[in-house]
Amino acid sequence: MLTGQPPRQEDGKRDRRACARQRKGAEAGGGGEGGRRGRGGVERRRRSRGLPRPAPSRTGGHMALHSAASRPGGGARNLLQFLRLVGQLKRVPRTGWVYRNVERPESVSDHMYRMAVMALLTKDDHLNKDRCILCEEPDLGSEGLRQVQRRREAMKQLTQLLPEDLKKELYELWQEYEAQSSAEAKFVKQLDQCEMILQASEYEDLERKPGRLQDFYDSTAGKFNHPEIVELVSELEAERNANIAADAPSEPGC
Repeated sequence: MLTGQPPRQEDGKRDRRACARQRKGAEAGGGGEGGRRGRGGVERRRRSRGLPRPAPSRTGGHMALHSAASRPGGGARNLLQFLRLVGQLKRVPRTGWVYRNVERPESVSDHMYRMAVMALLTKDDHLNKDRCILCEEPDLGSEGLRQVQRRREAMKQLTQLLPEDLKKELYELWQEYEAQSSAEAKFVKQLDQCEMILQASEYEDLERKPGRLQDFYDSTAGKFNHPEIVELVSELEAERNANIAADAPSEPGC
């Protein structure tokens, strides 16, 4: 019944407390009537505006970056340190080119980048491309940190900065590559060598000295058996041999 009397102060306080409880429940998304009403209101507004339902969060798998709250080993600080260590590989030249006095030799990261692209381009459905790309991480232990300590200890030290699940996965992939115990590890090993001789041919072209880096080709002889890589290496060698022949001095009287 309407009495025309203003609401008592106590009634107003009770109403405000009830509204506050409902808002709190809706914001928390928890159980209870307040939470259900809050979620229902958001859903009704989404439908009235024709907005799509938000996609579920995908945080699983080795490619996902874990949030700081889910990293028991130190969180974002450790991840940042890990990324800085990996970033050092941008400034570490590949030693083979240094020993052969190549001007402005590529870095370890340069080599790994093209290997990753090569892995992505494979048409071999029997290979897991994600594992192929992650199998490249042996370079983290072999080139970048070998000057400090042995490769195995270097990989252990590096992966200590990661959460337990990622640490285990990366270290096991490194062991898999070292042992050449999977199809992906064997494929990546051949990619490594194929990218190396491709780079060697590019340095020869830049220096205009065809054949100068022949020893890199000799070191990979007979080591390719994956059909895609065999075809690629065959084409590369045909082009290179043509350049060497064109550069050869002509014999007198010809």
